[in-house]
Amino acid sequence: MAVSRRRFVTSVLAGSALATASTTELLTTVASPAHAASPPGDVVGKVTVGYQGWFSAPGDGAPIGGWWHWSRERFQPPSPANTTIVSWPDMREYTRSYPTAYPNLGNGSQATLFSSFDQQTVDTHFRWMQEYGCDTAALQRFNPMGDEGPTRDAMAQKVRSAAERYSRKFYIMYDVTDWLSFQSEIKTDWTTKMAAHTASSAYARQNGKPVVCIWGFGFSEPSRPFTPGPCLEVINWFKAQGCYVIGGVPTWWRQGIEDSRPGFLDVYHAFHAISPWMVYRARTVEELDSYYNNVNVGDMADCAARGIDYLPCVMPGDLAGGHRKHGDFYWRHIYNMVRLGSQGLYVSMFDEYNEGNQIAKTSETQATTPAGANIRALDEDGVACSADYYLRITADGGRMLKGQLALTAVRPTPPMVGDPPSTGGNLAAGRPTSASSQGGGFPASNAVDSNAGSYWESGGGSFPHWWQVDLGANHQVNKLVLRLPTGWGARTQTITVQGGIDGSSFATITGASAFTFDPETGNTVTRTLPTTTARHVRLSISGNTGWPAAQLAQVEVYAGSTAPDNPPTALSGLAVTGKTSTSVSLAWTASTDDTGVTGYQVRQGGNVVATVTGTTATVSGLSPSTAYTFTVTARDAAGNASSASNAVTATTDAAANSDLARGRPTSESGHVQSYGSGNVVDGDPNTYWESANNAFPQWVQVDLGSSRTVGRVVLKLPPSSAWGSRTQTLSVQGSVDGGSFGTLVGSAGRTFDPSTGNQVTLTFTAAQARYVRITVTGNTGWPAGQLSTLEVYAS
Repeated sequence: MAVSRRRFVTSVLAGSALATASTTELLTTVASPAHAASPPGDVVGKVTVGYQGWFSAPGDGAPIGGWWHWSRERFQPPSPANTTIVSWPDMREYTRSYPTAYPNLGNGSQATLFSSFDQQTVDTHFRWMQEYGCDTAALQRFNPMGDEGPTRDAMAQKVRSAAERYSRKFYIMYDVTDWLSFQSEIKTDWTTKMAAHTASSAYARQNGKPVVCIWGFGFSEPSRPFTPGPCLEVINWFKAQGCYVIGGVPTWWRQGIEDSRPGFLDVYHAFHAISPWMVYRARTVEELDSYYNNVNVGDMADCAARGIDYLPCVMPGDLAGGHRKHGDFYWRHIYNMVRLGSQGLYVSMFDEYNEGNQIAKTSETQATTPAGANIRALDEDGVACSADYYLRITADGGRMLKGQLALTAVRPTPPMVGDPPSTGGNLAAGRPTSASSQGGGFPASNAVDSNAGSYWESGGGSFPHWWQVDLGANHQVNKLVLRLPTGWGARTQTITVQGGIDGSSFATITGASAFTFDPETGNTVTRTLPTTTARHVRLSISGNTGWPAAQLAQVEVYAGSTAPDNPPTALSGLAVTGKTSTSVSLAWTASTDDTGVTGYQVRQGGNVVATVTGTTATVSGLSPSTAYTFTVTARDAAGNASSASNAVTATTDAAANSDLARGRPTSESGHVQSYGSGNVVDGDPNTYWESANNAFPQWVQVDLGSSRTVGRVVLKLPPSSAWGSRTQTLSVQGSVDGGSFGTLVGSAGRTFDPSTGNQVTLTFTAAQARYVRITVTGNTGWPAGQLSTLEVYAS
């Protein structure tokens, strides 16, 4: 069974599973001049989703047998102790399902799962793709030479049939994880099996060529111990077969650091398109923005310079890890890649319930999730989300990619479809719930279901315990009805009733008081409440005379009307007005409200970092040379919040006179072998950039991220005694836009002497520059430009 991509460990191997390639083999590429990005096809200009299709169950007819990819022990049914999944699928649209050893769902139904080997399952998935604008599916194909092979072969045919039925496209995406003999076997598999599927009208084509993706070349994990030569040979072989070849590459492919082995840049540049992996690289919106500024922008520029299509990975976030932020994380990732100008999007993944980053329909609440199994549903952060929510976000993201929806950082997709509960009835019925704890199989959702005999019971331990419900919108709450099962004996629970707007801060509606449940009156307690605007109602229980835990069978909430006042309008014109190495200052245009704006909250991702009453704020305590993204919301007296403003991103200044170039994106006129421009800012004095030989002039440059004051550069060669003295004729230029450059230091011979550290320092009149370029026109020690370090300072 293939190793999950989630299991990522960076290591350096002493040897390799494949023979080291010769220099000739390594440098042999299919030469083609740089060209504009490809025109729209089946991947360019489209939304592609990664499709595993790797789940099976006993009795489904799959050759592999057992609970493939559902269970850790394949021939034992999945259970909390024997599982490989962290999310639970919404099972309502599958006509065939298979019983598991999980506890019953929170609503009492049996816990069942689907099999990908059932054609109806694949048809359902491709129907969803059609309904939600997923244009193309990349069918994952791990090493098919073992016991997985026959099942994967059959899955390819099932995917082909479904794609044809629902007018979707598909292509084969080879994953070389643990496939040590891939160099010969991948060719055999393509020519004898997979190439036949290109005859289908549903097989994806780009630039008139059938699409193939190879995922895993260059990753630094032990499960992919390959050297560049065999990888490059396989890419060129597929290109010779007439294929459009996509590379699923490491996040840091361009720099050859972190998850990427060094020396693979020629391999990466041989692909027609590049799709860097991003799963588990970012957990917050701020981290996504940091990757945008520090990785994606440089990646896009590198690809554009070489005519390579950039098809970045976007992801909804790990549901189990709490990364999703009810869709804000996913939308930010899509927005960043669309504003970057990416040629297409690769969504990871469609059906990856193992890693929790699936967009396919998922359990909405604990009522449809195995009770007590510690599996998060889509409402895990207190916001009710429909099962198809992440498919709907994908659809909107696809429209934005295609220009059918204006570019917007504000998520346009609501978590739920339809209106909030109407007034007059029980507002809590069927709504999302949460609790401080749960005892046994008695989840919080039991208190809002239609079964008067089911109930929520808290876990053991000392009081207090709490239970809460999300009403879906603000209401003027004025009545509460609580029930216990009618057959229970009398008991008194001490309960405080609280209400809130945002689900995190609560005010007391009524203080702690005795709620006496008497079987002679149906074990029902009704209380009139002071009319209070609330969306979230919480019951804090500090005692129970009948049982050492909190207990609720039914909670009913009533209101006279929805909250009468509207939320404030979204403010506009958010802009950065100043910054230092540790702070960013912001200003915006005031919001308006029918009852008056009482204040503003400045947010960095999901965190409030400043609260003010005016239209300016300064966020302090930040780190130097770091990108931060901010939005602002307005609030009124009732606690209503506006939608978020436009987002702004600012990079704090560097610490006093620090190296502005360290770790920043670079570019170059060219390089040989593995001596790329990223080596000049990696902090390693032994790595270096070397330009193309015998082809002066040559240049290397660094992007400082924003226009900075610069007044000094330090240039170095490796300090090793093997590097003898040499003089390079070079100049220093600066630019604020990357297009037009002015001279900062004129061209002259600069001597690098090992006795003085092979270092040259050039000081010049301070100027504003975002891009700093070193142009080399001669070198007495080697017929190329050479630098191991480029440091840039303000003075």
